[in-house]
Formats: sequence, structure tokens, C-alpha cells
Amino acid sequence: MAEKPGGTEITELAALKALAQPRRRQILQRLTLHGPATSAILARALALNTGATSYHLRELARYGFVEDAAAEEPGGRRARWWRAVPGDRRFPPRSRQSPEVRLVMDELNRHAYAADLALFERLQRDSGESGGELGEWADAFAYSRGSVRLTLQELRAFFEEFIALMNRYKRSDADIPPGARTVHTRLLAFPALLQSAANDDADDNRRETDAS
Repeated sequence: MAEKPGGTEITELAALKALAQPRRRQILQRLTLHGPATSAILARALALNTGATSYHLRELARYGFVEDAAAEEPGGRRARWWRAVPGDRRFPPRSRQSPEVRLVMDELNRHAYAADLALFERLQRDSGESGGELGEWADAFAYSRGSVRLTLQELRAFFEEFIALMNRYKRSDADIPPGARTVHTRLLAFPALLQSAANDDADDNRRETDAS
């Protein structure tokens, strides 16, 4: 899947199914966050067996999500290492999803949201007293809730600006400064139902009155 401006849209049902498989999502996430690994390393880290991990890696590679990153081990042996293929991957908008694609996307999103929530809750628990394992990074939970009035075109522009902001801070391993660490970022923006929008307006008015 060649990268192009505005991201690469994944339309093939089989490729979407490959991403929706929970174990494959775990593997891809691990490679993305921690860099190249062998199937044995991934199996140990994710409590899987090596055979299943190798199969999932081949399926991810089939659709261009991971690739071979062969490395030489001590003694001159060649080991099969895998790495995540970076890219701005997009999914078809819901209005263009077939019933089959919509089912797969619903499953993919359900697992993704659950995994994000579990990760956030675990990090909060681990921060504990004095920051726990996170240390001073325990204060680095940037969180915001809000609402804005946008047209559909403006919402699309808002999303592209968010992606552009993310890309501004992306850099190669060689350019990462000391003290930097991986930071998870998520953007979820969705329209309110018309009745909910009216209620939101009433809530906004009450908040403004209370603050005065």
C-alpha cells in the first residue's frame, strides 16, 4: 500500500479483517511501540505460542502492515525479525462501507476502544503514590473534553490539522532527544444527535449562568 497525501485508505475486506483480529492488533501495537522483534520475542511478551505468532505475522505482512527486518545474530546466524510498516492509514467513511465492511469495522473499533480504556486505567493505577513506575511522568495525562460547532467540511479540516500536528512531532530514532518516551495519543470526534445538541445548548447556558 503506497503512501499518498491524505493517507492510504484500506478498502480490502481481507486487510481489514487482518487488522481486526485481536492478537494481530496486539502484535502490531507491540512492534510499533517497541521496535523490531522476532516471533519468539513477541510470543513471550504477549503470552502466545511461537507458531501462532509466526502465523499472525505472516498475515499482517501479506497486507503490508509489517515487513521482514532480517538481522544478524552472534555467530553469523540470520534471524527473522519483523518491524511495523509506518503509514497514515485511513478507513472508508461509514457511508461507503458495505454491510460486510461495517461489521468488521465495528469489531475493530470495539476492540480498539476497549484496549485504549484498559491501557489508560492501568497507567492510572500504576501511577500510584509518588507517580509509581511513571515517576514525574505521572503528571503527563493530558486530557480534554469539549464541543465545538462545525460543518462537516470543517470537521474534516480539523482532523487533517490534528494529523499534521502529530506529524510535526514525529522523528527518526536518531533524532529523538534524551528523556523522550512514547506518548499515546487518541482523537475521538463525533457529531451529537440533534436532540442531544439542543440539550448541550441548555447545559452550556446553565454553566455560563452559574459562573457569572
